[in-house]
Amino acid sequence: MKIKSVDVIPLQIPFEDGSTGSGLMPTKWTTLEIVLVRIETENGIVGWGDGFAYSCRRAVAAAIEDMVAPLLVGREIDDIAALNLELQQRLHLHGRYGITMFAISAIDIALWDIAAKHEETSLARLLAVRPRTSLPAYASLMRYAEPDLVRSFAAKAVAEGYKTVKLHEISLDAIKAGRQGAGTETKLATDVNCNWSIEQAHEIMPHMRRLDLYWVEEPVFPPDDAEALGMLQAEYGVAIASGENACTSVEFARTAPHIKYLQPSVTKVGGVSEFLRVCDVAEGYGASVMPHAPYFGPGYWATIQLTAAREICEQFEHLYIEPEAYLDPSIPLPSGGEVEVLDRPGIGFEPDPDIIERFKI
Repeated sequence: MKIKSVDVIPLQIPFEDGSTGSGLMPTKWTTLEIVLVRIETENGIVGWGDGFAYSCRRAVAAAIEDMVAPLLVGREIDDIAALNLELQQRLHLHGRYGITMFAISAIDIALWDIAAKHEETSLARLLAVRPRTSLPAYASLMRYAEPDLVRSFAAKAVAEGYKTVKLHEISLDAIKAGRQGAGTETKLATDVNCNWSIEQAHEIMPHMRRLDLYWVEEPVFPPDDAEALGMLQAEYGVAIASGENACTSVEFARTAPHIKYLQPSVTKVGGVSEFLRVCDVAEGYGASVMPHAPYFGPGYWATIQLTAAREICEQFEHLYIEPEAYLDPSIPLPSGGEVEVLDRPGIGFEPDPDIIERFKI
């Protein structure tokens, strides 16, 4: 199969989440920014992908159009993982990570979508003999900051059947409120997004153990400080998670020997090809994979397929928001703390043209 065309479709979809919209992104966050990629082969197969684009949509779209797409048209789709590495090498002058890898991630997801569709099977079945058909999902709450709101949203998620809840809280009072709302039987985690100093981490981590947190995510900056993360995990007996901001398996090989949970994000790490390499790294070091997936385009669908195919992936992350629309209205949303793995060709994603037209920018 040869690549006929690569099209980039930037979109913005508003969402509601019950928070002030501040705290998680550099600016107020109220819309899902998506850089959708459509790749068509000469024999008419269409693959869909997207690269991480929150607060960097224009840069990612430009990187795909100007840096990556010109290297693809007319190329054979045979060894996608090898092509991924070729793109990394040919574009390394533009930076090994960040925007460059977000762009490559979008392309790689679309190519794997095509590969599975060509075989008339799902991506999960292409990668595994007996993939899972249902996955445990956890509610990934927004940052509310106010203890009463944290308590309320944690309780709401548990009432909906979630058995694991992740906060994005950084103050002890808010995390305590999350535990109160979730109850003692619920697995509770918090994503600190690198907001604690190492001194603050030493002050707060004993409380994380007392509150029986399932994991603490990116407690300090930088998020890839393997020695600091490993020290906190060993000293306080609470699992540490990191990796949502890491690109390629090379970065994960640094943290895998030190922490329990690796968190590759398929729209950032280098797409399906690098996600699979991270799973191999985790297996080699005895770590586990907790995929990062706070999106609702092809990255969402690809993450479900990958989690179903690789048993080392523990749970599916579901961002606890309500978008104004879903690009593919048939999106499998969690129910009772489980998400169904749809057995459809490719990653399963087929967007509604009317919704694309409505939110295209």
